[in-house]
Amino acid sequence: MTTETIGLFYMLSNAGPVVKFVMLLLLFFSITSWAIIFIKFRYIRKAFKESADFTDIFWQCQNLAEAFLKAKALRSSPTARIFITAYMEMTRSDTKDRKKAQTQLTENSYFQISGSIKRSLNRSIGVETRRLVQLVPFLATAGNTAPFIGLFGTVWGIMGTFHGIGLTGSASLAVVAPGISEALIATAAGLAVAVPAVIAYNYFIDRIRALDSEWQSYSADLSNIMERDIQKQMEG
Repeated sequence: MTTETIGLFYMLSNAGPVVKFVMLLLLFFSITSWAIIFIKFRYIRKAFKESADFTDIFWQCQNLAEAFLKAKALRSSPTARIFITAYMEMTRSDTKDRKKAQTQLTENSYFQISGSIKRSLNRSIGVETRRLVQLVPFLATAGNTAPFIGLFGTVWGIMGTFHGIGLTGSASLAVVAPGISEALIATAAGLAVAVPAVIAYNYFIDRIRALDSEWQSYSADLSNIMERDIQKQMEG
């Protein structure tokens, strides 16, 4: 163990109860933030890969029924889940309207099915986006609050140092320096928590926006394809 590490543990052990509480709070923020960073990094990277894989497979399929079979085998892909939801909504609405009319699809039922598909796509994209965003706001909270929590510990520690100076009547460097150095550890710890949390938050938000943009574009293409299929059924 290095001299710096020994000195750090010594300063923390001799810090006041408020500074110790601040350090424990920052430790909680740090552990939780890093856990979220590892979990969300793996989840978002997997979502990107599997969404790209299903998109490639989708455009190679001859029809929607074939794409549906492929999507059922790739349920871990967010894009596949979006497609499955929309396809099931299309087939359910189609079957319902056919039973009512007992004939070919009418123009009115065409608009109803089209609207149902678009609403289903929007809901599904919203669900997938919320899954991606889950836990990420904590990183923003940690990045915004950790420096101020550390600063509070520093200010409190310096107040204690000056209070001690007033009681002893000595203002020499040997008396002041240890107390101030103990207090400044809290600010350093707050910054150590905040910097990676903010970087990770901005990275995840950028990746989530990119995925959401891809899903919006895919849903528009899928909606057009499904509408053409419904139109063909009407003409047939």
